[in-house]
Amino acid sequence: MPSNPVISMLGRKLRLAVIGGGPGSFIGALHHLAARFDNRYDLVSGVLSSDSSRSKKAGTELGFAPDRIYTDVLKMLDTEASREDGADVIAIMTPNDSHYQYAAASLERGFDVICDKPMTNTLENAEDLHKKVQESGLVFCLTHNYTGYPLVRQAKAMVEDGQMGTIRLIQVEYVQGGKADENDPDPSGTLPWRYDPVRGGPSLVMGDIGTHAHNLIRFITSLEVTEVAAEVGSVVPGRVVHDYAGALLRFGNGARGSFWVTQAAAGVENYLRIRVSGTKGSLEWVQEIPQVLTFKPLHGPAQIRTPNGPGTLPLSKRSCRIVAGHPGGFPEGFANIYSDAAEAIAARRSGKEADPLALYFPNSLDGLLGVRFVHSVIESSDANGKWVVC
Repeated sequence: MPSNPVISMLGRKLRLAVIGGGPGSFIGALHHLAARFDNRYDLVSGVLSSDSSRSKKAGTELGFAPDRIYTDVLKMLDTEASREDGADVIAIMTPNDSHYQYAAASLERGFDVICDKPMTNTLENAEDLHKKVQESGLVFCLTHNYTGYPLVRQAKAMVEDGQMGTIRLIQVEYVQGGKADENDPDPSGTLPWRYDPVRGGPSLVMGDIGTHAHNLIRFITSLEVTEVAAEVGSVVPGRVVHDYAGALLRFGNGARGSFWVTQAAAGVENYLRIRVSGTKGSLEWVQEIPQVLTFKPLHGPAQIRTPNGPGTLPLSKRSCRIVAGHPGGFPEGFANIYSDAAEAIAARRSGKEADPLALYFPNSLDGLLGVRFVHSVIESSDANGKWVVC
């Protein structure tokens, strides 16, 4: 990573307040780590839990001053906005149904925003939030962290450099096995938020991992899905929430694609894989082996790209943290997103220019198109796989 541009532009680190991500949260711990990775943020305040005692305990453990551990989100936003040393940026890592409310309230008070995906549950909220971001001029970063991997960025840079020619075919799959056991039934009674369609969204599998797969396609190829023919549902008998989705895709340039995501593949851990084929060759990347990008040219033997290895392009090199031959992964990708957003935020606040390579992080438009894709997949499935315009 480059030297610290945030301190160069602002003379200090950005002050970050967090909403959610308290005790026991997997994603919360990653947000905290990513924010601290490159010394561009100070974590200063937050509402860590809807339970006031848990929030206070977690805030103390994170080192927040007692008067900056809050139990109400809107009170935190108002108080921090009025402080001379108040937060600059709000990071949101709450259940999906509150993303819109908290992001909109943060923007209204002048905060830049970092938000978990999916951006919202409803298309109406996504459209409105994207409009608010555009009108505010503030930075909005969506944490599709796989776009922060060096070799995902290498793949994008190779496409932009023309090394793939015209893209013709795209295959993406995101396969997990955490919900495969038929002897481990869905919860009954009070549902965990991910199983509640009001809080978790209209499709568990699409909101959880389908949005990642869709975003990865768009990031690498810069192509938009224009039509989809899909099936979404559950493969485990008796399951109510969606654990599977598959779709055929049509793209604006005439390319074709296939999309498959599931959380019910027994024994599989976190297998995200994409293959992009153009007129000059194909690229393939697998998240479980993140330090390898395979390029198969139309004429000639297959080639391997590695972080900081031969042929590394500037967008990828910017995200490489260690010397060639050493692996990086999930936390580093997350940190790259946070660090790029920090540079964009510092540039906006100081009136200076950010490095153009820092501006590839997912934004509110990516969030809107992700939510739109989820709803198009469901619409197509409800129509028995009819082609639906995205």
